[in-house]
Amino acid sequence: MNPEFQTIVQQAAAGQSLTFKDVSRFSPTDIRLGIQWLMAEEQNDLAQALADAGIALYPQSEDILAMAGLLAMTRQDWALAIELLRDLREVQQDRTQPMTYRMLARALYCNLDPAEAVQVVEQGLAFWPEDADLHSERVAMGEHLMAMPAPGLHS
Repeated sequence: MNPEFQTIVQQAAAGQSLTFKDVSRFSPTDIRLGIQWLMAEEQNDLAQALADAGIALYPQSEDILAMAGLLAMTRQDWALAIELLRDLREVQQDRTQPMTYRMLARALYCNLDPAEAVQVVEQGLAFWPEDADLHSERVAMGEHLMAMPAPGLHS
């Protein structure tokens, strides 16, 4: 992380305000590293503010979208995680990495949309047929779906 940006982020973590102007002088990589540092320091609200500013400045940055998606998942903000990870997939197109598919599927699953979660895993496997983690995710989701009661049935 740029030393000047690191100082600004540390000051913000200590209670000083962080302005959009402060953030706008730095690269997406600096912002991603700042978000990571704030998350490690358990400053998730400030990390979210930095992620929001980073996305406003660099809406097509894979670094910022991926880190903001991870932050949203950490905060269990499934709707935001889904939105950010879908945006990341749009940016990456056919370069979407297996981790992105797994994170999006997990966010969908946690947001109580298991059918779409499985569909995302299947899409990932179409691009990455040898990815063991995607296969494991599909198996785990399939097992959970099989254990769920059918709609309309009550025990």
